[in-house]
Amino acid sequence: MGKAGKALKQALETHGISQNKLAVTMGTGRSNVNRWVNEIMDPVAEGVLEIRDALKKINPAAAEEFIRLYLGDVDDDETQP
Repeated sequence: MGKAGKALKQALETHGISQNKLAVTMGTGRSNVNRWVNEIMDPVAEGVLEIRDALKKINPAAAEEFIRLYLGDVDDDETQP
């Protein structure tokens, strides 16, 4: 658990987007976003797309980074062969 949360946390921090701004844009509670960011709960697959769409409205670069991190390797300290 937590890959989406790690990707989301990094994208929000990098682009200076608050959890509240994302929650309002998504039409969800900030507590949901907080659970994802703190890896307490993973968003469902449809939720990942909703996160991407909301980030696109706020900052398209953040949406691209979120998807890149989510689909790729989130941990910079891990090396791939």
